Amino acid sequence: MELKATSLGKHLAQHPYNRVRLLSAGVEVSGEKHEYLIPFNQLLEIKCKRGLIWGELEFTLPDEKVVRLHGTEWQETQRFYHYLMQAWQGWSEEMSAISAGVLETLVAALPQQATQARWLKQRELAELQQQIEETFSALPLPSSRLENFDNCRTLYRQCREWLCRGEAERARRNDLWTQRMLEEHADFFATVESAPLNLAQARAVVNGEETLLVLAGAGSGKTAVLVARAGWLLRQQQAQPQQVLLLAFGRQAAEEMNERIRSRLHIEEPEARTFHSLALHIIRESSNKTPLISRLETDSEARRQLLIETWQQQCAEKKAHANGWRQWLTEELEWTVPEGDFWQDHTLAQRLASRLESWLGLMRMHGGAQAAMIADAPDAIRDLFAKRVKLMAPMLKAWKSALKEEGAVDFSGLIHQAINLVEKGRFISPWKHILVDEFQDISPQRALLLAALRKQNRQTSLFAVGDDWQAIYRFNGAEMTLTTSFHHYFGQGDSCMLDTTWRFNDRIGDIANRFVQENPHQLAKPLNSLTKGTRKAISLLPDDRLEDLLNKMSGYALPEERVLLLARYHHLQPALLAKAKTRWPKLRLDFMTIHASKGQQADYVILLGLQAGSDGFPAPTRESVIEEGLLPQPEDFPDAEERRLAYVAITRAKQQVWLLYNRQQPSVFVEDFKQLGVPLLRKP
Repeated sequence: MELKATSLGKHLAQHPYNRVRLLSAGVEVSGEKHEYLIPFNQLLEIKCKRGLIWGELEFTLPDEKVVRLHGTEWQETQRFYHYLMQAWQGWSEEMSAISAGVLETLVAALPQQATQARWLKQRELAELQQQIEETFSALPLPSSRLENFDNCRTLYRQCREWLCRGEAERARRNDLWTQRMLEEHADFFATVESAPLNLAQARAVVNGEETLLVLAGAGSGKTAVLVARAGWLLRQQQAQPQQVLLLAFGRQAAEEMNERIRSRLHIEEPEARTFHSLALHIIRESSNKTPLISRLETDSEARRQLLIETWQQQCAEKKAHANGWRQWLTEELEWTVPEGDFWQDHTLAQRLASRLESWLGLMRMHGGAQAAMIADAPDAIRDLFAKRVKLMAPMLKAWKSALKEEGAVDFSGLIHQAINLVEKGRFISPWKHILVDEFQDISPQRALLLAALRKQNRQTSLFAVGDDWQAIYRFNGAEMTLTTSFHHYFGQGDSCMLDTTWRFNDRIGDIANRFVQENPHQLAKPLNSLTKGTRKAISLLPDDRLEDLLNKMSGYALPEERVLLLARYHHLQPALLAKAKTRWPKLRLDFMTIHASKGQQADYVILLGLQAGSDGFPAPTRESVIEEGLLPQPEDFPDAEERRLAYVAITRAKQQVWLLYNRQQPSVFVEDFKQLGVPLLRKP
């Protein structure tokens, strides 16, 4: 059947289409130079309109496209429209039956009631939504027309609900499932730790996402959650003990985790490892070799002695190197260097030792030759960076020679070997679940090892606990963006927060939290305390009052209560402590750097060295060119990492904190603390 515009209508309309022909399952609209075929499966609506004289047909297509035919005789237009609608609707009814059958099959595969027997993962929702989209595209009817048919309407709406509100529905169902798990397994959550897990902790433990980051402030039970997670996986039979890998950042932390596993879960496996022991295990299993770890990695005194002796020898034997080092120390680090043989100055050498350790560690972590390091450096500093690398070259050579003499490897070399073995397929990962503690301290190199293990088995889950407020190891290559942009690097998943601390009182927590969150780049999170503190739970005190403070504390501190003295640098240990054992024999005093105090806690904390200057706290913002060339870019906020360092120091305390500042050269942090309401004391 065909409908044509009249000669006059065609002339007046001046339209590209003047004829329409009914096909078996569509219409063909054409003109002198144009032709448009519209199959019924693309036709959304047909309208018949009457002008002053002539008729008009309008065909609506997807994406709001419209095709019109003008200038047809009105009676003929009505007749053609009647036959066209009859054919289109008949075809549509037939196709709706087919569509209903397809939709019924799809709906049967959708998650049904909220009482589903497991967690619905984000990946599963994404796959489900993709399946729905693909099914809609395979239907003979446009999806927007399905609402018009009784046999399709309800089925279509059920599917659309998962497309439009899928994430909200997933969250609702998972909340109900979580609540049911907490009720059914209340005995587990009450006994898996020395104190029952709170709601936030328990919800983190049962979260079923394949990639999960648990953000937790100081003293909020990160390790407890990690151990409970391992117990939950075993209890739910989601893994065998040998399929769960727990990772800690230090030997002491790993031993503490293993003790918790034995005492709380009453099993010997899984066993927590450090990243280095993991790398060692991978090498042993895949190459039948047992690399020897250099004693220099575990003996800090021997390590520093090697570096300082090499540095002193370098300066003594080569005048050019001595001049280069003098320039480096005075111009770049702004240190005061003695005249003459400055390298023989004991104080200067001890001060430089920690810097040499850090710079050498960064060069070893890079793993490439000197030329590669220089090539990777930013253009603006490349020439100066090359000079600094050449000055460090003797230390790197001495380090490699010492390793060769021992027949040993260092930690960076160990992880490099492990990554290569995994990527080449010589080691097959047995782990279905990887659980990582203190994730904010992870370096790109360690992240590569995790990525290599997960790449072998894409079903391997990653459960990480960390706190970007405690990210203080950038100088060792740790990259905080691996935490703050966790899902960008490690895949789609979930995040949750632990909101309660058991360590410090609310006064210490309030000051510490507000202080660190003055940096808007830190992830905002609540951290509530269970105990009340007085206004003087944290206070500012002149540093010349340290002896008075210790005298006063000796009168009330119990023998079992620990007093932790913290400083930015090890060489800032007060000389006063040399007589502490006899002067205050009942005071349990410990001195350490703030970095070393990570993971520690004490009843009382004395933070030393809030002063300006090259040895001040915060440390001068200017970095060494070595650090600029090998570390990620610093954050766009003044003293960002130093602020987190102060947070770590303050949150070691259970009861009280004293911030000791220099009267003549106070740290910029002193004014910040005063603005936050920290009282300024004249005497203890």
